[in-house]
Amino acid sequence: MPDDSRFHLAQLNIAALRFPLEDPRIADFVAALEPINALADAAPGFVWRLVGEEGDDATGLRPFGPDVIVNLTVWEGAEALWDYVYRSGHLEVMRRRREWFQRPAEAHLVMWWVPAGHVPGVAEAAERLELLRAEGPSPRAFTFASSYTAEEARAVDPALAGPSGAGPAGAGQASSAAV
Repeated sequence: MPDDSRFHLAQLNIAALRFPLEDPRIADFVAALEPINALADAAPGFVWRLVGEEGDDATGLRPFGPDVIVNLTVWEGAEALWDYVYRSGHLEVMRRRREWFQRPAEAHLVMWWVPAGHVPGVAEAAERLELLRAEGPSPRAFTFASSYTAEEARAVDPALAGPSGAGPAGAGQASSAAV
């Protein structure tokens, strides 16, 4: 079996808010941010998440539009991310997403493999989301429903073909977890 420890899984998801973060109708979501982010930070396989300059989350960053929030993370692998998303307290918050977010009209989540130690930037994440939207799932941009292994990605992605190493850091700062 190939050694996928040389690679990590990057994940971007974006969501268009139904209401401003200050609106009482979204107060439960805002209240859940700190505990859900702490849960992610402590989750097995968690590596890194994008945070803004003014806090412990990325809700102040709006690179996709004034009402669109961003979540950009890196995990040791797909199983670790799946377990956090669907087998932890995150699931209860996710079940309420329709209360707080507009229904997406196009792909809003993308995953891709990065060299271990690489911190993806927002621009890189946006490129991967656009690739998924334009061409559909591939080893370079995929979803849980259409996933690819790091070795499959390595075969088609020049960024993964060379020695693993950190690329340029993205906007925002790393959380307290080691990269």
